[in-house]
Amino acid sequence: MIIQNNTLSNQEVFIIKPFSKINKYIEIVTTPNSLTKTDMKDDLNVELILEILSKNYEKVLVTTIKNEDDLKTLISKKPDLVFSRIKYFNFKKEKIWFSDYLKKHNIDYISSNKNAFENEYDKNLAKQIVQKENINTANFFTTQPNEHEIESLLPVTFPLFLKPEKKNNPEDINAQSVVFDFKKYQAKVLDIYNNQKSRTLVENYLSGKEYSVSILENKSKNILMILPVEIIACKNKNGHKILDFDARKSNLEEIIAITDKKIRKEVSSIAINSFRALGGKSIGKIDIKMSFNGIFHFLAADFMPSLDESYFYKAFFINENMSYEEMILKIVDTNLSTPKEIEF
Repeated sequence: MIIQNNTLSNQEVFIIKPFSKINKYIEIVTTPNSLTKTDMKDDLNVELILEILSKNYEKVLVTTIKNEDDLKTLISKKPDLVFSRIKYFNFKKEKIWFSDYLKKHNIDYISSNKNAFENEYDKNLAKQIVQKENINTANFFTTQPNEHEIESLLPVTFPLFLKPEKKNNPEDINAQSVVFDFKKYQAKVLDIYNNQKSRTLVENYLSGKEYSVSILENKSKNILMILPVEIIACKNKNGHKILDFDARKSNLEEIIAITDKKIRKEVSSIAINSFRALGGKSIGKIDIKMSFNGIFHFLAADFMPSLDESYFYKAFFINENMSYEEMILKIVDTNLSTPKEIEF
């Protein structure tokens, strides 16, 4: 709202001009629960996002994609931007990567493309890619039951951290993920194979501090907003400070600002380089952990971070004092405007 002060015949006249919405058309796209899969990440609070965007943009609609015809109809409407957390659709056994489909039809979106999603989803591949860019990551290998039959065949020494190679389920990380002996190593590898149907990524356990860096990028890729925070986990039942499922579920961790300028600069640099190496676009989160001797290591990437009030949003609040509404508007704005410079 703009208030204009004019002076007429020694009297003050206040003319209140109505707030002018931005002349853009945004589609919030979701799927029915029956079609939603965990790795599609369709967990938007649609009502809240609609309320926020409708106050600021001329046309904001919600579309539910049930089939390929719905997808074609969306394309025919030619929105300026699609706001969604869907990675892909499976129609008639054909996988359609949503962001790539939108790009093909010259429609902007707020997520990465197929290549980037595949890079971050495969933890083994992600670590190989960042290693090639001379970014530190813990020593690692992949395995499955009976592949490394005796301790002397292990390429990496204890203590070890174990997780599924291609899964993003928080329940996969628990107190048994850190192992100090071969028997517990075998048990965890077997558990992941049986319950997650996955090979295991095995890496050196990093016992130092943990950091999370939220990233927001303008579509021309000339500007990156870097928002690092430190995450302080409580000790789990085995006495290890890791962000396992129980800690996340109970909100036992503490998220704080990074006040040390040197640390802030170093984790920001690792995040930028990892984001670019893995092909990230628009939004993302890079996890970084320190070893016992103070060396920072790339841990993992997430190019579709949760848009609830979790780590991604808390980084905006802690670094920029942004409200949730301001963050959502910032995400949309950066995909509709022309960026100019890199921000730290």
